[in-house]
Amino acid sequence: MNSKIGILYATVDGQTLKICNVIKEVLIEKGNSVELFSIDDFDRKIADFDKFVIGSSIRYGKHNPKIIEFIKEHKQELDNTQNAFFSVNLVARKPERATPETNPYFIKFLETIDWIPNISAVFAGKLDYQKYPFTDRLMIQLIMWMTKGPTNSKTKIEYTDWDKVKEFAVLLNNF
Repeated sequence: MNSKIGILYATVDGQTLKICNVIKEVLIEKGNSVELFSIDDFDRKIADFDKFVIGSSIRYGKHNPKIIEFIKEHKQELDNTQNAFFSVNLVARKPERATPETNPYFIKFLETIDWIPNISAVFAGKLDYQKYPFTDRLMIQLIMWMTKGPTNSKTKIEYTDWDKVKEFAVLLNNF
């Protein structure tokens, strides 16, 4: 069955949007109608869609506050629609932290909201020190040092597992 699917996202450096576009491509290939919205541009109703997906990146250990507020304000609508949520963060670069059950940011996220998505996923993001403002670069380097990640200021690594992203999209399609 072809569905009308809405995807809402918040991104800091663009990787969450890139992931959303891959999900969108897979869903369109499967015959669905897909609309993509930034958290800053969403002006529709969740009920306009058969399925609704929310994706958010992490910065300094937290998901975008606008995404959290959106979920709190629209919990009833989300519960009445087939829904999904995915988190994008660098901690997920480690296989033992790459699932909703093992990712500390995802676990903390679920503890702060009164909503459990029907389908959820965690994807590793992209590390690109050159792209970050000075203060962000220093903070991310500190976090990476603490988590035994790369700290060289020239480091640019895309950790996203694109096969995992496509599998998530197929799961959404079949849901």
